[in-house]
Amino acid sequence: MDNSKCGCWTALKRGVAGAYKSSASRDSANTIPRTSLVYDAAAETRYLNASNRELLPPNEAHLSSDNPDPSPSDDKSPCQLLQFSFQQLKSATGNFRPDSILGEGGFGYVFKGWIEENGTAPAKPGSGITVAVKSLKPDGLQGHREWMAEVDFLGQLHHPNLVKLIGYCIEDDQRLLVYEFMTRGSLENHLFRRTIPLPWSSRIKIALGAAKGLAFLHGGPEPVIYRDFKTSNILLDSEYNAKLSDFGLAKAGPQGDNTHVSTRVVGTYGYAAPEYVMTGHLTSKSDVYSFGVVLLEILTGRRSMDKKRPKGEQNLVTWSRSYLADKRKLYQLVDPRLELNYSLKGVQKVSQLAYNCLNKDPKSRPTMDEVVKVLTPLQDLNDLAILSYHSRSSQQARRKKKPDGAQQFLNAPSKSIRDSPLNSGKQRCR
Repeated sequence: MDNSKCGCWTALKRGVAGAYKSSASRDSANTIPRTSLVYDAAAETRYLNASNRELLPPNEAHLSSDNPDPSPSDDKSPCQLLQFSFQQLKSATGNFRPDSILGEGGFGYVFKGWIEENGTAPAKPGSGITVAVKSLKPDGLQGHREWMAEVDFLGQLHHPNLVKLIGYCIEDDQRLLVYEFMTRGSLENHLFRRTIPLPWSSRIKIALGAAKGLAFLHGGPEPVIYRDFKTSNILLDSEYNAKLSDFGLAKAGPQGDNTHVSTRVVGTYGYAAPEYVMTGHLTSKSDVYSFGVVLLEILTGRRSMDKKRPKGEQNLVTWSRSYLADKRKLYQLVDPRLELNYSLKGVQKVSQLAYNCLNKDPKSRPTMDEVVKVLTPLQDLNDLAILSYHSRSSQQARRKKKPDGAQQFLNAPSKSIRDSPLNSGKQRCR
């Protein structure tokens, strides 16, 4: 892999590991017991018809020993994450005031804050560097091990399409993470919570950026399976560049001759690959399936699971399969809010790509490198449906317009033949 172009893998500074171990025994009593799962046809049916919620409480153990560090690049120095004090982050966020909340998830609240450019000191609002500070809920579903997973992976991995982890805070029972601030928030907000539709060109740019992020994770010296790919975990900067966030459920991929990783089933209904839900066998193709679901959401403007829709349309993948398999129906999938402002060829390519990513046979799904190759040329397409519509409308208008001169003379024979009694096989009485 060309690290200069695709990002880099570096060794994580293990300063947080020792501090984490000291609290591990305290936390063990609060963890949720493992649940034994029976995978059968009934379970798959429940999965396909479930609401958009967590598959299981995402408290799976994710210790540093389970995921050894990727080999450090020869020309890269170890990552140096900043270590913040709780008081510094409290000041940076204005005492974690409610109006600075950017969002909330299983981990906890995310606050907007400001720090000085060359250190950990808090800065006045509007000055220094804008950051996003994620604070672990004391009683949150995602615990300290997920916090460590986040530090583990984002401390090692650096790529333009992964959100940048600036530092962390581990002090008494406080666990916080400090990220770069993403101006436009999540893809979920733009697709489902805003009245102004996301333009087609932006959708393709976002899909490509997210695909590059996954391709980087899968193609590293020690592959990483993201395991929770969904629209809410794709963040956007001011230029609509996509960056993957929230690595609490990420898992080191299979090594050597192993074909998969066996693990508890965690993630979000509607996005997780069926074979992973049924067996617990995790591969990079599980991420590819999730990417296919998100690609459908980008194409249709519909959520992966939506109980407000008619019964046959609540599961996006199930509803869309018949359209994806029929070229004559493809354009019925397109988000109607786009109002023909989309590429005709782009829709064909995206639909086919989504269909391939959602293949029920994991081995038949493309790799993320192959996905990137398909999406890259779609950025330059300008065959907008609205232009084709106007062109057809103009042609129809010209045909309906009464001809004159030579054109009238040329059209006359065909008209007389059409009106001839001989043409109908009947004689007309006059």
